[in-house]
Amino acid sequence: MAQSSPAQRDRITLTGITAVGHHGVFEHERRDGQPFIVDVVLHLDLRPAGESDDLTRTAHYGELAEQVVELITGEPLDLIEALAERIASAILSSFAVDAVEVIVHKPKAPIEVPFGDVAVSIFRERT
Repeated sequence: MAQSSPAQRDRITLTGITAVGHHGVFEHERRDGQPFIVDVVLHLDLRPAGESDDLTRTAHYGELAEQVVELITGEPLDLIEALAERIASAILSSFAVDAVEVIVHKPKAPIEVPFGDVAVSIFRERT
């Protein structure tokens, strides 16, 4: 069996990044806004940071969180799928990661039946 590289096993996970966005297909969603919650998993080799204790050798999760909030509160989109793509693309452009998983939750989605959450999850690798 082939052994995976450290980057395939190492992860930084940041969950529950929350901000009010104006995404949705309905006018009232765009007008009033609602909370969106984002979870991000970065896949990268953490050995250089672990061995050196040097912040510049890893992904700065404070900067990551700020960038995600800017995207949640930024230009409105119809679909949370599009928001997830926008976040994944920005992370791959801004951080030295091999891959990223983005989960976008829309807990106040306009659904007419009782529900706990609606979320989309995407995984994107650097190409």
